[in-house]
Amino acid sequence: MRLNLPVTQQEYVLREDQSIVSKTDTRGCITYVNAHFIEVSGFPEAELIGAPQNIVRHPDMPPAAFADMWRVLKSDRPWTGMVKNRRKNGDHYWVLANVTPVRENGVTVGYLSVRTRPERAAIEAAESAYRRMREDGSTLTVRNGRVAQTGWRGWVDRVAHLGLAARFGLLLAPVALLLVALGVDAAWHGAVWRAAGAGIGVALCAGLALLLRAAVLAPLSRAMATARAVAGGDLSQHFSSSRDDEIGHLMRALQQMNVNLSSIIGDVRVGMDAMLTDVDGIVADNGDLSGRTASQAASLEETASSMEQLASTVRANADHAQDASRLASTACDIAERGGAIVAGAGDAMREISRAAHRIVDIIGVIDGIAFQTNILALNAAVEAARAGEQGRGFAVVATEVRALAQRSAGAAREIKSLIEESVTRVDDGARRVEQAGVTMTEMTGSARQVSSLMEEIRLATREQSQGIDQVNSAVAEMDRITQQNAALVDSAAVASGGLQRQARQLQAAMAMFRVGR
Repeated sequence: MRLNLPVTQQEYVLREDQSIVSKTDTRGCITYVNAHFIEVSGFPEAELIGAPQNIVRHPDMPPAAFADMWRVLKSDRPWTGMVKNRRKNGDHYWVLANVTPVRENGVTVGYLSVRTRPERAAIEAAESAYRRMREDGSTLTVRNGRVAQTGWRGWVDRVAHLGLAARFGLLLAPVALLLVALGVDAAWHGAVWRAAGAGIGVALCAGLALLLRAAVLAPLSRAMATARAVAGGDLSQHFSSSRDDEIGHLMRALQQMNVNLSSIIGDVRVGMDAMLTDVDGIVADNGDLSGRTASQAASLEETASSMEQLASTVRANADHAQDASRLASTACDIAERGGAIVAGAGDAMREISRAAHRIVDIIGVIDGIAFQTNILALNAAVEAARAGEQGRGFAVVATEVRALAQRSAGAAREIKSLIEESVTRVDDGARRVEQAGVTMTEMTGSARQVSSLMEEIRLATREQSQGIDQVNSAVAEMDRITQQNAALVDSAAVASGGLQRQARQLQAAMAMFRVGR
């Protein structure tokens, strides 16, 4: 016997709506469990399917109970009894187990077990009886799912629970024996008619027994076989009765129950097949939608990341545009100051040119004076020559004055040439300065235009940054909504998957019923 440990002796009480259903093969290995079985036992379905049924056996259960169950099931009869099972965590729960053989083509192919919540009084009685059996197994046993006594009390209990055929036999057998005894006695004393009457009485008893067997026991046996077949999921049984008594009514009621159950199971199967097809479609569509939503979420996440990078770039460009605008404004100011300086330099160059022209005029005067001095020196030399010896000294002075006048005139001409060259250069410089002034003015205008454009670019970039921030916020919101949609789709996928599993479990439960075609 399998010993499942540990045990906690903590009871798990079934709810009224919990019906534990399982199906096993002929070796006792689980082939089907319903959701309540999984919930109550605490074992996952993967651990239950293929495992022996005694995976939930509690050590407190006496071996006699399971020996009685297998004895009854091997005789192709259903078994009902109190069972204490063990949960995976060591707790226990009590059930009223109903085990029925499942037969196909006259052969037992498995067993169907339905367990329900028992009454508290039944639990206490079973707990006490099973404890006594564990402590002293010589006084109590389990017979046909019931706790029974052993010894002569057991025989009394068996007699008290005899079947209907045995009871009929016990009623007719004494009468038949009495008639046989009377017949023998009559024949012994030569009372032929009394002996014949006794023989007729015995024959009547035998006929009555056959009549009861044919009229009551055989129909009840067929009804019981039908009920057992229905309990085992076989709804393909067909029978009829033309009798109009209670037995006939019972047979027709069983037949009607069989027909009704067959119709209901057939309708449920058709509906389940259609629902399972729809659920499979929903699961497939949910899977496709989940994949697309995940792809969209990933794309939006990438878009949000790209938009964030773009927003950062635009903000940096806005900052750079603002810096460039400040630099352009500064350059404009510098250009204006440079223009003012160039204008001042032009004015100074023009003043220098005018001063140089005045110097040229003055040098012209000096040159005229030197020319006149030279003429005067010539005149003085002529007069000195006329004076003869007395004018010789004056002639020397006149010669020196003439030489000085000539040198002054030469120097004046050189100075004039230099001044004229300087004036030419100053005029050229003035023109260049004027051109530079015009260029600086144009550059100042261009700098102002650049400053204005940079300001417009800065404002446009700021607006663009604000717009991108709004787009980024919208994309982030779309990403959040898409993530929520993805979560909802996942929830729907989980729900549809659960619905699919439940539909398949229900389909498997319906498959336990065989409906005649």
